[in-house]
Amino acid sequence: MGALAGVRVELSVVLGSTMLPIRQVLKMGRGTMIPLDCGYDDPSELHVNGVRVALGRIQVSGDRLSFELGELLERAR
Repeated sequence: MGALAGVRVELSVVLGSTMLPIRQVLKMGRGTMIPLDCGYDDPSELHVNGVRVALGRIQVSGDRLSFELGELLERAR
């Protein structure tokens, strides 16, 4: 494990997605609401270096957000 301790990876949690015309994106400002293709109870995705690796849930505790790991996904071969 010591050899991997210094390796950096990019983690992203994806709540959902949407497609918008660029003209709409250019009009956005602070407070703009963007509708996503998911519901409140739908799982979020954990991506590592751009690859989807797990599903889980967003947890809210006070003013903090965290990701609760639920299911590890099979690696594409």
